[in-house]
This record gives sequence, structure tokens and C-alpha cells, in this order.
Amino acid sequence: MINLKDIHKSYDMGDVKVPVLNGIDLTIQTGEFVAIMGPSGSGKTTLLNVIGCLDSIDSGEYSLAGEQINTLDDKSMARIRSQHIGFVFQLFNLIPRISARRNIELPMIYANVNKADRFTRTSNALERVGLIDRAKHVPTQLSGGQQQRVAIARALVNNPELLVADEPTGSLDSKTGKEIMQLFEKLNAEGVTIIMVTHETDIASYAHRQVHLLDGRIDQDNR
Repeated sequence: MINLKDIHKSYDMGDVKVPVLNGIDLTIQTGEFVAIMGPSGSGKTTLLNVIGCLDSIDSGEYSLAGEQINTLDDKSMARIRSQHIGFVFQLFNLIPRISARRNIELPMIYANVNKADRFTRTSNALERVGLIDRAKHVPTQLSGGQQQRVAIARALVNNPELLVADEPTGSLDSKTGKEIMQLFEKLNAEGVTIIMVTHETDIASYAHRQVHLLDGRIDQDNR
């Protein structure tokens, strides 16, 4: 599904270019569950943003689901994100004044999906994460774990082949974090490819493969 070859990425800090990724070579097959680990500043989130088509690269080659990503413009990158990728973040990124169902519907509204299909697909996503009985609740009426489940349902609603998650348990207690990881295991068993950034070894242990970064390079790749 994913092939990264000699990926370099830097950021401009004033007049200085700061390298973040320094020649990443990485292949991830369909159906894998991969944890990306490493110390702060090692390039974990930047690598995830590149894989998720949220960030462009300076040089190298990146193909996703057979499409060459590094040659695409912003509009085409947005299409790839919409068609292939679901995103889960540490802080949920839910809109507080609208219901769980409405939060989940938002990606489909932007994609001009009709109302009947939105309702069906949202209900299916809520069922997958075990929250159909909380559809009408706003985020403040939900626990942290339930809010993250809503965020996961939102990520799944367009049936992505790839789920990328940045510290998905970072704002949760250990018990709730375990429940979220068990949900990830279930989704992966259903065929969803998952790539997750985490600094927690117990969370990374749920993945089938751990890729460790150091100074913007792959230091270890443990399958």
C-alpha cells in the first residue's frame, strides 16, 4: 500500500532550514498495523503527516495505493485524503456544539454525500465503535474515551483503506487507552491498515510492527 523512498523533509525556521526527515525508506503492506516510535524531535509526526498526505516532501518518492503522491498538487492531495485516509488525533478535534452524529457526518457533507447515505454510513460507523446509543449526545456529554470513539467513527465514515493516528491514547487514562487499542485491533482485523505514532511502549505493543526513528532516520524496524 505505501512505499517511501529516500524521503527528505525540512522546515524553514526564519532564515534556517531545519531537516526533520533524512532519507526515509519504508514499505507498508495492506492490512499491517504499524507503530512509529522515537524520542521527541525524531520526526514521528512529520513522517505520519507525509504518509497522511497532510505535508509535502522536499525530495524522494512516495506512492500510496499505486498513486505517485510526490507529483500531486494540493487539490489532488485533498482527493487522496478524502478517498483513502482516515485521521485520528490526540485531542479528538470534535466540534463541541454539535452532536456525535453531526460530527461524524462532516467529512461526507464536504464530499457532497446525500443526506440518506450520510445517515446510513454514520449509523454504521457508530455501530462499529459501539456508540449508536450516543448519537445525539454532544461531546461535553461524552467521556474522553467516547469522544475518541466518535473521532474514530468520523475517520471511518468514508471507508478508508488507511487509518493514521497521532498519539490516539495520549489524552486518555490507561483503562480507556486500552479500550481504544482493542478497537484498533478489531478494525485492523477487519482489514483496515493502521499507522500510529506513540511514545508509549505498552500502546505500541498492540501493533504488529514497530518502526523506531532517530534523528529523522529509521533506527529500527521490528516486525
